[in-house]
Amino acid sequence: MADGAELLSLLATALAASTPLVYAAVGETLTERAGVINLAAEGAMMLAAMVGFAAAFSTGSVLVGFAAAAATGALVALVVAIGGVHLRRSQIAVGFVLAMLCADLSSVLGGPFVRVPGPTVPGASIPVLRDLPILGPLFFQSDPLVYASYALVAGVWLFLYRTRAGLLLRAVGEQPAAAHARGADVARVRTAATLVGGALVGIGGAAYSLDFKAGWSHRHTAGYGWIALAIVIFGGFHPVRAALGAYLFGVLSSLASLGQSALPSVPTQVFSVAPFALMIVVLAFTSSGLLERLAALLPGAARRPFLRAFDATPPASLGKPYPAVEGPGEAARGPGPGASASPGSGANQGAGQGAK
Repeated sequence: MADGAELLSLLATALAASTPLVYAAVGETLTERAGVINLAAEGAMMLAAMVGFAAAFSTGSVLVGFAAAAATGALVALVVAIGGVHLRRSQIAVGFVLAMLCADLSSVLGGPFVRVPGPTVPGASIPVLRDLPILGPLFFQSDPLVYASYALVAGVWLFLYRTRAGLLLRAVGEQPAAAHARGADVARVRTAATLVGGALVGIGGAAYSLDFKAGWSHRHTAGYGWIALAIVIFGGFHPVRAALGAYLFGVLSSLASLGQSALPSVPTQVFSVAPFALMIVVLAFTSSGLLERLAALLPGAARRPFLRAFDATPPASLGKPYPAVEGPGEAARGPGPGASASPGSGANQGAGQGAK
């Protein structure tokens, strides 16, 4: 009985500790479904964790801290959207540079708040539901941030797969030209998805500094932004599967902590990096041809559901800039450098006047 209670406690801790990754992974899923790669998630989470803690510490309000963190994540995402969507630069290059810049900014600006105690999210178990066997201790004896993550996953799933706006967002990520032909403003949809996803990434960062790793220290969330990006791929760009991937990482982290206490002779660094290494192995497994080989061994009726459950195919236009439609103003400016003169261009007109 004691072993069962310990296992239940371990799983409950793992699920709760996975909550920041749930926010970040679901937010990034929303962004990438629209065809945009926000590679700045690592730095954005770190900077948002620092800003969120600083704001909560300065005002004494956890809500202000989360609002500041969401605004920070959205601001970083706005830079990604301007560079990758509107200016059509490489989304990977823009995001990678921003990731490094934000990480360094968090260390520089967060110096005064290192190891300073601050406000945290209070616990709040749900009456009646908390008394349910097994389910109560697992899901309903935590805090409002955890409960909101359940609603977030369900809400994003409903939005993407049960609303017209969600269908439009997915169409923009898959076939932006076709979506534009049906009247969609591709740049606007992608920008909106990037901003909302960035805000969720910021909330995920603040969830560490204001709840699950309360406080602030240099590189407080180091590595978790990259894990969130990997979880999105592992989850096949689906919000529910992304959340399950985050929970899997939480379970691996809890098992690593348990192994560290059970095997004190093993260096602690081994257990610290084990969850990250295992996630990479799982990601490589789901992205390789091994799944097809395993599926071939299954009966025909089970083969398709198996492949669909592990499908990690990205949106067709992920990371690809959609070219802006040429308007009258652009036509008036004439062809760009290296373009050949058209029959109606100024050069040909001048030549015709000279001939006359």
